[in-house]
Amino acid sequence: MVLMAVSVLTLALVLYKLWQFRASSVGKHKALRRAIASWDAGKKQDAEAALKQSRSYLAPLIASGFDSTPPERLTAEAEERFATLEGGFRALDTVAQLAPLLGLFGTVLGMIEAFQSLQSAGSQVDPSLLAGGIWVALLTTAVGLAVAMPTAVILSWFEARMDAERVFADMAIQTLSAPRGQQADA
Repeated sequence: MVLMAVSVLTLALVLYKLWQFRASSVGKHKALRRAIASWDAGKKQDAEAALKQSRSYLAPLIASGFDSTPPERLTAEAEERFATLEGGFRALDTVAQLAPLLGLFGTVLGMIEAFQSLQSAGSQVDPSLLAGGIWVALLTTAVGLAVAMPTAVILSWFEARMDAERVFADMAIQTLSAPRGQQADA
């Protein structure tokens, strides 16, 4: 029952994170890339026009960069936004690690119960009594693994998306702080 409750809560958290990523336009930076490329080329009006087309959670950060906000501050603001999107990752990691252990714990308890039944049967041991207890006991391990494996895969996908977001934000901040178009004018 504990594993079932954990799986329902995990599913709810995964669905929330998917909604949050979609609402924040994680990974959808086509307009931001155009804005940064225009800024890098010294075309400020084109950059601002492209930025207005973006719905990304990073758009306000890029707008601050257009207003000459120092790179250190932009990096700190980006990390704050990333922390919001990464909320819940620790819970998913905990589920991925503990679900198999909970399943194994259930198996051990089930095996203890099966052997107690075997002992109380005395000399009139029915093999089906033991087999039924073992089957039920192993079921908890299977459920634990069934919860842990998809959770680990999904968490890995979320973390990879956030790594890509960090790379993009770092590139954007570096470009905003030292655009090529500005260097050519100097």
